[in-house]
Amino acid sequence: MADNYLEKRYEEVFGKAAGQKKAPQRPSLDTLLLHNRSYRGYDKAYVVHRRQLDAMIAVNVKVASSVNLQRLRFRPVVKGPEADQVNKYIRMGRGLPHLQLPFPGTEPEAFIVVCSTVPENPGILIDLGISLQAMSLKAVEMGLGCLIIRNFDREPIRDALGLPLEPIAVLAVGRPAETVKLVPVHAGDDLGYYRREGVHYVPKLSPEDLTL
Repeated sequence: MADNYLEKRYEEVFGKAAGQKKAPQRPSLDTLLLHNRSYRGYDKAYVVHRRQLDAMIAVNVKVASSVNLQRLRFRPVVKGPEADQVNKYIRMGRGLPHLQLPFPGTEPEAFIVVCSTVPENPGILIDLGISLQAMSLKAVEMGLGCLIIRNFDREPIRDALGLPLEPIAVLAVGRPAETVKLVPVHAGDDLGYYRREGVHYVPKLSPEDLTL
């Protein structure tokens, strides 16, 4: 019998793809971006593990860095006393101060604290934006959500975590416990985010309004 006779006959009858496992469908970049919202409420029943934070931090070896100096450093914080300390010194929802977010019982319990090896400068801030976006997209890929926090007390967090470097951002991580929807608007409209009946709405300009 000729080599691979049965395999060849199977392909002739059922088609070449029949004997192959279908590759799993991965979400498109557009899908990941759509779900990569700023979440200010998290499901306490879900525990974020250190390995998930490590996977998020690991994306930083694949992203761009100004002059390739790679000056950002990352401190994972999982559920426990350290996370409780971080929650004391962060502020969420600056645009909705009357709500005092997060609501009790929806606080994040995992974080990645981003530090810099040098004082803040334009290059560092570009690196920071790239890093935070990449890590947030990785979180979405894993079924999680994030909130980028720059409104926090730096020295207390540095002391609480024993950080050798200055923290410049905090990324809250968890399973979202709220719904965020985008709202199309036009140049000149109010861009402030708002809440209605428990849904968080975020106005976004059209591509035409963004294009010069």
